[in-house]
Amino acid sequence: MSSAESESPSAKRQRIEDAEIIRSDIWKSDGSVILQAENIQFRVHWSVLAQNSSVFNDLAGLPQPSDEPTIEGCAIVELTDDAVDVEFLLKALYIPTFHSQNLLPLAAVGAIIRLSRKYDIKDLFDSAVARLTSEFPTTLDEYDTISKDPTRFKRIEQYDGLLFDMVALASENNILTPLPCAYYTLARRYSIAALFHGVQHDGTLSAISGLDLSRCAAAHEKLLVKQLQPGYTLGWTRKWDFEGQCTSSRCQGIRGFALAHHLDNSWIDALASPTALDRMGYCPSCTRHVNEAVTAGRRRIWNELPSFFDLPPWGQLRNGD
Repeated sequence: MSSAESESPSAKRQRIEDAEIIRSDIWKSDGSVILQAENIQFRVHWSVLAQNSSVFNDLAGLPQPSDEPTIEGCAIVELTDDAVDVEFLLKALYIPTFHSQNLLPLAAVGAIIRLSRKYDIKDLFDSAVARLTSEFPTTLDEYDTISKDPTRFKRIEQYDGLLFDMVALASENNILTPLPCAYYTLARRYSIAALFHGVQHDGTLSAISGLDLSRCAAAHEKLLVKQLQPGYTLGWTRKWDFEGQCTSSRCQGIRGFALAHHLDNSWIDALASPTALDRMGYCPSCTRHVNEAVTAGRRRIWNELPSFFDLPPWGQLRNGD
């Protein structure tokens, strides 16, 4: 999770109390309630809030004390949420095209996830979770599609450390469906030392929690071992069963090189695509057999992927519970 210098809750509270109240750009002239987050006020409609949120619907039904301050007849509801988060949530509620944009900053996605979960705004929550899942899919076919351009995210604006922050966001909010793929991506791209250190970006540190770190570090070792076992993606490099049909004396040597490469470099390639093997120079018969072995092995890895990170099976992963 991105972090800069932190302040204590009491210091933050005092800073907010001393700050001048500011009227947000989200100020509906016919609004019926004032939401205040930190020192920022937003004038909106009870009807819009209540229609989308069961929590605000219940709040709207509570009687307003006669001695409570108002603004132009509107009750003031003080929220404990971050003002930037509230602004993103209200934009999503009032501007239909806002959360349907092709690219959104992670700050907006995170705000919508946190507050739609807190205030029970299901449609917005599901939409934001779907954006995360589009980057970290739950099927191998979808993973293969996005892996054609693995350096770029498609629905969330890119920056150094984004991968760490997306994992932190999903984990903190108990969004489990994208985590197996997200954890795998972290474990594959970064060494264990790099996972511990995180990524610096614009004066902030993108890092993951101790739980996420332990899951990725443990899975890193498990995947290195498992991918080379018989029946898994690279198991054929250790146990070569194709000699009877091989038509080239080079195939055994190529296999030995592939095994040495993975052993020497501690390289996680548990979801390697069989198409990459076509360029390695195996004879047609061995190419066919290797493709079949890799296809079956990576499917097996994918089916078991959540278990490497101590998560429930794919079909039991839930979001926001």
